[in-house]
Amino acid sequence: MNTKLVNSLVQAIISLSPEERLALKKQLFFNISEPSTQELIQLAQNSSSYNFLHNEPDLYTIEDGKGV
Repeated sequence: MNTKLVNSLVQAIISLSPEERLALKKQLFFNISEPSTQELIQLAQNSSSYNFLHNEPDLYTIEDGKGV
């Protein structure tokens, strides 16, 4: 293993701006076969899987518990 190269790459990545890190992430992980978090959220929102929750009673109110 080329530890010196790995450490140099880590330092280079750490020095990137958030925008540059995002661009790097898109380049490295462009072929991921798993759905993204956003895709899973869309799937859940567009399906009827959670419709049963609309008929659930409201068990808690804003006065319950302590504030965060």
